[in-house]
Amino acid sequence: MDPSKIIACLNSISVGDVAVVRAKLGEAREACGELDQADLVEKLDEAERALGSADLKTYRKRIETVVARLGHLR
Repeated sequence: MDPSKIIACLNSISVGDVAVVRAKLGEAREACGELDQADLVEKLDEAERALGSADLKTYRKRIETVVARLGHLR
């Protein structure tokens, strides 16, 4: 998956079933790993942990960071 598709995947995450959100985070994490972007994988891990603890501010910040960094890879 190229950076643009990962950005689209992350931007499509909205309110809904937590399992669906986690699945999309997993897809994005796997795709970032395939692009050798270990720092982005870590940010997505942090986002998932924040989601699990209902820390939506941190969750959103981590997602925004990943999207911004992916924008530079395009």
